[in-house]
Amino acid sequence: MSDFDFDLFVIGGGSGGVRAARVAAGETGAKVALAEEDRYGGTCVIRGCVPKKLMVFASGYPEMAAEAQAYGWDMTVGDFNWDHFHGKLAAELDRLEAIYRKLLAGSGVETFDARAKVVDAHTVELSTGERKTAKHILLAMGGRPVSPDIPGAELAITSNEIFHLPKLPKNILIVGGGYIASEFAGVMNGLGVKTTQFYRGAQILRGFDDEARGLIAEEMIQKGVDLHLGTNVLEMKQVEDGIWVKATNGTEHVFDHVMFATGRKPNTDEMGLEEVGVKLGRKGEVLVDEYSQTAVPSIYAIGDATDRVNLTPVAIREGMAFVETVFKGNPTPVDHDLIPSAVFTQPEYGTVGLSEEDARAQEPIEVYCTSFKPMQSSFAGRPDRVMMKLIVSQANRKVLGVHIVAPAAGEMIQMAGIAVKMGATKEDFDRVVAVHPVMAEELVTMRNPTRTG
Repeated sequence: MSDFDFDLFVIGGGSGGVRAARVAAGETGAKVALAEEDRYGGTCVIRGCVPKKLMVFASGYPEMAAEAQAYGWDMTVGDFNWDHFHGKLAAELDRLEAIYRKLLAGSGVETFDARAKVVDAHTVELSTGERKTAKHILLAMGGRPVSPDIPGAELAITSNEIFHLPKLPKNILIVGGGYIASEFAGVMNGLGVKTTQFYRGAQILRGFDDEARGLIAEEMIQKGVDLHLGTNVLEMKQVEDGIWVKATNGTEHVFDHVMFATGRKPNTDEMGLEEVGVKLGRKGEVLVDEYSQTAVPSIYAIGDATDRVNLTPVAIREGMAFVETVFKGNPTPVDHDLIPSAVFTQPEYGTVGLSEEDARAQEPIEVYCTSFKPMQSSFAGRPDRVMMKLIVSQANRKVLGVHIVAPAAGEMIQMAGIAVKMGATKEDFDRVVAVHPVMAEELVTMRNPTRTG
């Protein structure tokens, strides 16, 4: 008979926590519990990737209709019906949450719709007052958006609230230059909202490849986003016709809504973690080793709570590695190397491996890059441009990075990611016969380097 109520207690019902819980219970027979204070599915399913991607889809139809006319179709776009879309969106999120709950129940995981905090190395306390003991505790609480400390900041919304607006605004200010801010700038602009974006830095999408983010910014501006670089918000206040905003460049504006996308923070506040010996970093992230183990041997952490690589598939992989290590006796370190990712800006951006700047700082490289009008846009007389880029090591000819700015770049980068993860060389790419006519054929037809160094 076990001395504990459970073999594993998971705190957090997002993608990583749910996967770890149900695999531990379903595949190893462990007695597992999970506590979630909000909705099951976490950031990705409820207030992140899934609803955002559906909004990206919705915002792309006006351009499709305009392009269709150039191809001979008598097609016009009427007004966007936010109520219709929002109702379907809410129903879809309800459906997905129900699936998460069903998967947990089907695996034999006991669930608690309550907030949980850690009391000691083997005990959690629920907001209901109950205490449960477990041999292992897995922290998977995720993260949340944070707003800057400026006068009037409470008037703004974040990415959490933008999915639940009662009506679509006529205009909006989006503050931030990361992928969340830039994605929603494209979404709102595509839905017909007059969209302004402020970013305090010199270029959006800091940390990504410079050439790629430059093209994305140009294309966003061309599509109608009023992008102001080197600009931030000084103060805001409520006025009769909206939210008055004073910017660092001295200008003043009134917007229906202001959305802050200026950073995220791990959900580790008031969790009792440091009191029991779990070490936290400067941003409140749970510090873990390569096996996701904290400074307390019985407590592990995965996903955005650790602020390692904040992507849903990464959290799931971390959860699977945790189960392999702890419940299957197969110590499995988490592999965070060469993770493909997509940014659903308009145009879309797919990337895997090193940026040109990071690669150049590491070793001598060759850069193969082409930017062009794709056939579909060119025929329609549209100015849209795409980019394909390979970063290649001069020493061993390995492809160190692939960058794609184009429609469906996320779909393309998934395939390119396999080759890069396998250690493919430029010559391996060259040996592949091109598929014609498609944009991605450029990845295997670029023969001469654009630049070296």
